[in-house]
Amino acid sequence: MEQSRLETMMKAMWIILYLDTLLWFSTTRATKRCENVITDCRADKGNWTRCYEDRIRTCTTTFGRQLGFYRHTVNSSHEAEAAPSFYYRVKVPSLALQRSIQGQPGDEVLLVAAVIDSSNFKLSRPRGRAVVSNLTILGNSVLAVMAGHSPVNNLSQPVRLFFANPEKVERGTCVFWLDSEIEPGTGRWSTAGCDTINNVTEFVCSCNHLSFFAVLVNPDLSVTKSDAVKLSYVNYVGSALSVIFTLISLIIYIHLHRRRPEKAIGLHMQLTGALFCLHLSYLLCNFWARQQKEDGWVCKMLGLFLHWSLLATFTWTALEGFHLYLLLVKVFNIYVRRYLLKLSSVGWGLPTLVASICGILGVYGKYSLPLKDANGETLPEEMCWMSSQFPHKELVIYITVVAFLCLVILCNTFMLGLVVFKLTTLREGSGGFERSGKKMSRERWTRLWKDCATVLGLSCVLGLPWALASTTYGQNHVTGIYIFTIFNALQGVFMFLWSVALTCKSRADKYSSVRDPSSQKMATTVVYSPGH
Repeated sequence: MEQSRLETMMKAMWIILYLDTLLWFSTTRATKRCENVITDCRADKGNWTRCYEDRIRTCTTTFGRQLGFYRHTVNSSHEAEAAPSFYYRVKVPSLALQRSIQGQPGDEVLLVAAVIDSSNFKLSRPRGRAVVSNLTILGNSVLAVMAGHSPVNNLSQPVRLFFANPEKVERGTCVFWLDSEIEPGTGRWSTAGCDTINNVTEFVCSCNHLSFFAVLVNPDLSVTKSDAVKLSYVNYVGSALSVIFTLISLIIYIHLHRRRPEKAIGLHMQLTGALFCLHLSYLLCNFWARQQKEDGWVCKMLGLFLHWSLLATFTWTALEGFHLYLLLVKVFNIYVRRYLLKLSSVGWGLPTLVASICGILGVYGKYSLPLKDANGETLPEEMCWMSSQFPHKELVIYITVVAFLCLVILCNTFMLGLVVFKLTTLREGSGGFERSGKKMSRERWTRLWKDCATVLGLSCVLGLPWALASTTYGQNHVTGIYIFTIFNALQGVFMFLWSVALTCKSRADKYSSVRDPSSQKMATTVVYSPGH
């Protein structure tokens, strides 16, 4: 009896010991599951990506192969291919596999490829430069690729990664993750050592190392619905004011040109006419697109008119800079026969030629503005411009608008700097910047104000407000969009103020003597022209 009781107690103890062992083993396995690695590593202080690289090699999966995760032993003498999901795959050359097991016996190497949610990657706070925040990650996923235990860098045979592109995103850049040594748990995306090829259906990344890879895409302009409505009102009101004030400016310039037929006034008149056409065509293109849903010939003609007006504005802006070049760099008394006629052949002829070629190619039509609200819902904004159905519209925009504008801004910025240099030289030559007394005299403040007004006026004439397009990118891109929209929608108003300033200067020169010789020289520079 006692022996049977003792045997029963022994069995019970073995059962309890077995259950405890099983419970401990199950708990240990749970903490080492592959699906828990990211959570565990992010809970630790420091760079979680390094923790992930160490633990992902020894973790276990519950149900064999897991979706979005690939881990197998491969032969290092052959190229290995891993496809953790239908949208992501990678081809690792044998050179990378062999380098990952340097110093270890055998040809077998562990290859890991995992798809990770991009929300786990936090960008470092900007230090010295802004973080590009309007870039998003294709598919909101990152592909992590690791092999062996040794770091793999500077490969002569690149690792090729394939990212499916079901939404046919046109622009994307292959990047990899760099941890921040200053702010643990954060980092930034880098393109070093990676090349990008877009095959329409997928992005192919060729990188010379193993790491966490992704494709950064520049999505459609993302603004809230309220911001889109406000920007539309700013555009419409600003363009309407510009149409009115450019028309008034034309009348002023015609009157000035009759009294003082300088060629510079003729140039201002041509540029003002181009701005009038630009803002008028913008209003007409938006109005017609809202009234007519079909993409008819009227919308195509309005799109051509808008493109022609925009090119004419850029061209005449460039000619304003060219005019300053002749005055300030060449000689003041240079003579060019039929100067204004030759400039007009370029200012109106070049836009006509480009717009005609685009019209023959069928570029123009109804364009859907790529505006989205915060929830990703597309806003129904359309205008007559370049047709969204034209297959190469982006290339046409880059060549005829973006590249041309960048070239004009670059040249005219140089010319504006030359004007500031000439102003400084004239002031120093006339003793305008010499210090006399404890405070700057009233005359010096007046001259400084006039010089600043001259520079600001010339900035508008030279089209430098278009350079504000660079503020629409970066961390505060919405604020930049507002600034760019306001300044460029009111270009006609700025030209009106410039015409009024020239009128006041003309009257002052007529009815009063010039006390400041440097001001007289700069005024002559602004309005004088070759061939007069």
